[in-house]
Amino acid sequence: MQGSSGLEILESRAISVSFGGLSAISDNRLTLARRQIVGLIGPNGAGKSTLINVLTGFQRPSSGVLLLDGIAITAWPPERIARRGVARTFQSVRLFNDLTVRENVAAAMASRGQSRRRALDGAMDVLDALGLADKAERVAGELPYGEERRVGIARALATGPRFLLLDEPAAGLNTREVEQLMLLIGFIRDRYECGILVVEHNMNLIMAVCERLHVLDGGRTIAEGGPEQVQSNPAVRAAYLGTRH
Repeated sequence: MQGSSGLEILESRAISVSFGGLSAISDNRLTLARRQIVGLIGPNGAGKSTLINVLTGFQRPSSGVLLLDGIAITAWPPERIARRGVARTFQSVRLFNDLTVRENVAAAMASRGQSRRRALDGAMDVLDALGLADKAERVAGELPYGEERRVGIARALATGPRFLLLDEPAAGLNTREVEQLMLLIGFIRDRYECGILVVEHNMNLIMAVCERLHVLDGGRTIAEGGPEQVQSNPAVRAAYLGTRH
């Protein structure tokens, strides 16, 4: 599905979210186009998780508009947004621990209406692409943590997304696993032509893979631009280093 401009874009316009009178996000404007890798960063409590919940329909904004290809989807439930090509991972991977890796990925495909046989075949295609084919018949609950997180990404990809939102994908990974994740994110963009939003605290990963950064602090956007531009921004340095005056 494409908007009148022909561009495939996920966009928030003037999005604000309040909880009990407290502002979590204020007047946010973010765009993610297909084949882009955008980093969403900010200190703890900046509003990153709330924004990713808004973009995927898990949180209804207090005001503003969420657009997909130019069409307002603000009131859509998560499953409808997912069917239109927006997938996400969670900080907690949430695998079905008693099922095999292949069955976990197939379950995501089946949620899109695929038959069991087609879902199992498609799951193997995704697992093979992500270097997990040899883990297909392992019980998910027996996986080491790093592989568990990779299966979470495979499950999101199995839904055939045009936009993939990764919520702290490097959390708990060691240095080698983070380096592998950097390569994987670039591979996913090129192989699946997804727009990818990376919500992450690991600045080495963010600076290595993202073409553009969007910085939140206290629910407000304080900077946006290329990695070097954002890194040198005084407001960003103040937010992270606590040097506000």
